[in-house]
Amino acid sequence: MEKKVLTQEEVNSLRELQTKQNELIFSLGQVEYQIILLEDTKQSFKEQVKNLERESQILGQKLTEKYGSGKIDNIVTGK
Repeated sequence: MEKKVLTQEEVNSLRELQTKQNELIFSLGQVEYQIILLEDTKQSFKEQVKNLERESQILGQKLTEKYGSGKIDNIVTGK
């Protein structure tokens, strides 16, 4: 069986494709890494929202106990 050899142009084309594939894989890895960081940040914000809601409920209960049921028309003046 005769041994066949690729031309230099064919070898260069294969190397170029492999380089592009490696760059794409690396870029995909970077995107996935950023997604992980963003998901962690999103989870942190969700926890902050829950904490804020709890604080709001506690303050609302305290104000209701002190002043009774009602509505604050102007948050700046408290009236």
